[in-house]
Amino acid sequence: MSEAIQKDSAVNMRLLERLLGVLSKERLSNVGNALTKSLGIPLAAIGIFLMLWSVLAAQVETSLGVLPGPAKVWEQALSLVDEHKAERQKEVAFYERQEKRNAAKLVKNPDAKIKIRPYTGQATFFDQILTSLLTVATGFLIASLVAIPIGIVIGMSQTLYNAFNPIIQLFKPVSPLAWLPIVTMVVSAVYVSQDPFFAKSFLTSAITVTLCCLWPTIINTAVGVSSVDKDLINVSRVLRLPWLTKTLKIVLPSSIPMMFTGLRLSLSIGWMVLIAAEMLAQNPGLGKFVWDEFQNGSSNSLARIMVAVLAIGFIGFLLDRGMLMLQQKFSWDKSAVLR
Repeated sequence: MSEAIQKDSAVNMRLLERLLGVLSKERLSNVGNALTKSLGIPLAAIGIFLMLWSVLAAQVETSLGVLPGPAKVWEQALSLVDEHKAERQKEVAFYERQEKRNAAKLVKNPDAKIKIRPYTGQATFFDQILTSLLTVATGFLIASLVAIPIGIVIGMSQTLYNAFNPIIQLFKPVSPLAWLPIVTMVVSAVYVSQDPFFAKSFLTSAITVTLCCLWPTIINTAVGVSSVDKDLINVSRVLRLPWLTKTLKIVLPSSIPMMFTGLRLSLSIGWMVLIAAEMLAQNPGLGKFVWDEFQNGSSNSLARIMVAVLAIGFIGFLLDRGMLMLQQKFSWDKSAVLR
């Protein structure tokens, strides 16, 4: 009897080992397939892109020399990093010298007035990136604060929607290059100050971004609000909810996915618009960096412009991913991050 039990146990153990082996192989296969899809294929595509870029760039001759390939662009990217570090060291040295002079003044005369002069060195590539991010954030925030309430109001009223729709459709396709001269003249006429808090070029770029960011958010918010389940609206009427309560508790949560779609589109458009606006307004951001390098015409200018192009694309990608993360956090549509 005991021998039969031992034989059965041995058979069961062998079956269990085989089953675990199959499961482990299947899991490894699934993991391998997932890694191939998520990492292998994108890396292969990037490798092919870099190879084609390197081969084709060598065939293009411009007035500034051969079109730069990946190696040349990487070299100039490292050069821009070194320039940024050198500029920061100059800034530190500037303030250290200023502190020493002020300390010597105070030793001679304790009542002497001390002045701290700001460093006015050249803006580096990374300084210009921060300026561009600040500009687009300002324009996008202003546009969102204006567009979301308008979208909610016209989405809840068919009459208002019909009234505003022609205006939206009229201004939506207008290029930022058309807005920029008007904005420049208005800012120059209205924003007059001996000691301005913001530079006029910054305001011009930010307002131009705002004007181009308004329309996608208004349209998508209005569509999201108008698409709220009618049963929920009827429940709010039965409960006699005030307009504000109905908006905050029913309309807004239901329309958040469409609202974030509009915000994502607006941010993408704003980032693209910003570069052109900075070129023309001479706001010290990435657009001005590209324009200055184009005007400079040195042998490294094309490679530096390519660095800026790649940086613009990468930052735009990060901004879009950031909006997706916000949408996943605040929206009931948790699958949005996968789109």
